[in-house]
Amino acid sequence: MSPGTVTIAPLRRRDAARCAQIEQDLFPGDDPWSADAFRSELDHGNFYVGAYVDETLIGYAGLGLTDFESSVHTIAVVVDYQGSGVGKTLLRALLAKADELGLPVFLEVRTDNARAIGLYLAHGFEHLGLRRRYYQPSGADAYTMGRPANRD
Repeated sequence: MSPGTVTIAPLRRRDAARCAQIEQDLFPGDDPWSADAFRSELDHGNFYVGAYVDETLIGYAGLGLTDFESSVHTIAVVVDYQGSGVGKTLLRALLAKADELGLPVFLEVRTDNARAIGLYLAHGFEHLGLRRRYYQPSGADAYTMGRPANRD
């Protein structure tokens, strides 16, 4: 399915249940986040955006923030919209926030997620290391990746 008009906007607390549903659909073997986990992320001042078609949430992305660095906590797009550029748009929103704050960005990504790895490499990330059995309970490995602060 190709997306209609996709709008990127701050993620709303009321979207937490929908986020949890998307997590369950996309990551059933890797301890998907609950609605409470999303509400907690929003309550703690982290930066989250949603991708909406009309009022329907079709994807989301979150960036944890500290005074010294940022960390991509999650990027997810419903299956029908994967490969349509929504994930790239969400990532760019996170990177714009990190750049605004002058922060480097770090993340973990499953070693078997070639599409995501390619997206991150295309946006200036480099491989930093490997975390064995990072994703639980599946035991999948993760690459750690980083992108320096862009202070332009």
